Amino acid sequence: MRRPLVQRLTAIFAAAFLLPAAAGCGVDEDDAGLVIYSGRNEKLVKPLLDELEKAVGTTIAVRYGESAELAAQIQEEGGKTKAGLFFSQDAGALGALSTKGLLAKLPQPSLDKVDPAFRGGAGDWVGTSGRARVIAYNPDKVSKAPDSVHDLVKPEWKGKIGYVPTNASFQAFVTGMRVLEGDAATRTWLKGLKANDPKVYDNNLKVLEGVGEGEVSLGLVNHYYWYEQVAEKGAEKIKSKIHFLPGGDPGALVNVAGVGIVKGSDQAPVAQKAVDFLLSEKAQKYFADDTKEYPLAAGVTSSVEGLPPLASLDAPKIDLGKLESLQETLKMLQDAGMV
Repeated sequence: MRRPLVQRLTAIFAAAFLLPAAAGCGVDEDDAGLVIYSGRNEKLVKPLLDELEKAVGTTIAVRYGESAELAAQIQEEGGKTKAGLFFSQDAGALGALSTKGLLAKLPQPSLDKVDPAFRGGAGDWVGTSGRARVIAYNPDKVSKAPDSVHDLVKPEWKGKIGYVPTNASFQAFVTGMRVLEGDAATRTWLKGLKANDPKVYDNNLKVLEGVGEGEVSLGLVNHYYWYEQVAEKGAEKIKSKIHFLPGGDPGALVNVAGVGIVKGSDQAPVAQKAVDFLLSEKAQKYFADDTKEYPLAAGVTSSVEGLPPLASLDAPKIDLGKLESLQETLKMLQDAGMV
């Protein structure tokens, strides 16, 4: 019998401590000038972190994993952690460490490079890139995508929706709905979505493929997956389209990847150099051009054709640090039979 999700996550966290760290540049953590715990995928950010090593002037070692998992490690390790910098895939994991007082306050000049909406309220973490939740749709199946995720529980969409309930970004969106609308309303929505028999996929790219091939009419994804496909294959070969939701809908959440310096670390000076590098024009252009995310540091804009400016998005107003209540969200998804 499959164990409940919370138990499985606990086992994953425990096992993580027994595994050898994945070190960047072939450097052991004990020998590195900076140890980064990265919740961002190695394939996605390794080229950038290679540049970061040059910029900070010392060797780095990178431990890759899930953001929530690595945040749990930092909490468990406490003052014995080898991490000097936490590079998170989402704001929730940073918020969790901030709530525990495990991140150091960043200098104001670093914070001021990013809009307050995309950094921690305590001034101890800052967003490095942003991604918007969107609805992908097949124009051969539907003439227009819904303007709200609340429409997805209507009978007309039964069996026509694709999603990845185990994906961190989907879970962050659900947490955002909980913050915006409350647990009761979110629980009701999840049960309604589940009752509409959505098709479960392994990842967001599979969702887009399912939409494009007509397996489903709609898909819940992050914006940059679609733009990456367009860049790789050409717009004329992509059968799906995406819709940015209006009206501050919870389905239009803009979440961020970001960084924080581990409090008390003797690596703090070089970690600060790393933070400033990730907010530099070079790094921000990498996020804009290579990963197709939104750059967040002032003065850098995206060059991706057709991508709406970040300021034009009608995203919900939310303190991203409050996305830290992941365990409650996971429990809710489990109760709804989604994971």
